Amino acid sequence: MTTLPDTAAEQRTAREALRRARALLDPALRDWVRRLPEPIARVASYHFGWTDSAGRPDNAPAGKALRPALVFLSAEAVGAPAESALAPAVAVELVHNFSLLHDDILDGDATRRHRATAWTVFGSSSALLAGDALLIHAARVLTEEATAAGTVTGVRWLGDATTQLIEGEYADLSFEERDHVSLAECLGMAERKTAELLACSCALGSLWGGGSPDRTDALRRFGTHLGIAFQLADDLLGIWGDPAVTGKPAGADLTARKKSLPVVAALDSGTDAGRELAELYARPPAPDAAASDPAATSRLASLVERAGGRAWAEETADEQVRLALDCLRVADIADPAAGTLAALARHASRRDR
Repeated sequence: MTTLPDTAAEQRTAREALRRARALLDPALRDWVRRLPEPIARVASYHFGWTDSAGRPDNAPAGKALRPALVFLSAEAVGAPAESALAPAVAVELVHNFSLLHDDILDGDATRRHRATAWTVFGSSSALLAGDALLIHAARVLTEEATAAGTVTGVRWLGDATTQLIEGEYADLSFEERDHVSLAECLGMAERKTAELLACSCALGSLWGGGSPDRTDALRRFGTHLGIAFQLADDLLGIWGDPAVTGKPAGADLTARKKSLPVVAALDSGTDAGRELAELYARPPAPDAAASDPAATSRLASLVERAGGRAWAEETADEQVRLALDCLRVADIADPAAGTLAALARHASRRDR
């Protein structure tokens, strides 16, 4: 997907960073979920993949732990041990999963990580309440278990990022009801919905690690650019991703008529393919993925590509990764943290692997 260097060694470095973050995170994350009321904890445990729908232990695929990994690595980047930033790592993962529980309901998604979403198993009300509980717990983690002098600042940063995330989600939903969405609007939505929490993760790791304001700001900007690249990769997967990788039906975003970044770039292209895509997108979407026409979905994907949407998204993701790496250089971070963060940025922007 990209021309940026990406060696097998870098891929291993990134994957090892994610595995290490998951290993550091999970005991504390499980402990906080166990503190929830039992019915809510059951929904959350299922969502995290720890249990099945009956509450029995399960080993379902877990999330990537990208946000906690950024917290841990940013703490290390400013000279602190990863473990010192456990509280914000747990907090950002709780906020992220609050958003996933709600997002699945808002989008009507029936599968996540190759199994039924929580709302389809327990009902939308239970899943909504579980998401709300995770969000409340995120603030509690920072106030009850954190020892950093910047705890109040951290709570404010996380609250701001969560508000931005919600605003971005609202914009994303509103785009579906509009005939035209500009590319600038769509990029702004992606920054709020996805990049803000990634940027906050980097800033919190630096804050907890005792980083200077300048270094914290550079790491925050690194997270912003990484987040936009991450969203572009996610949008590309939503159209051309392998269901074995995404856990969702092929072309799911097209079936739902989502105005993702590649689609909006195609619609704004001024090409014949873009105009045909606009005509087809104006028609009501299929009521569910199972009722979609694979041939029609393939046609939409072809039009996005012919109109230049795919190429634009891939090139823009590359540019965002370059900007992220520039921020690392400004932060003047020594290896191995700098190399690992760079590897993680490249890895996160090419999730077809």
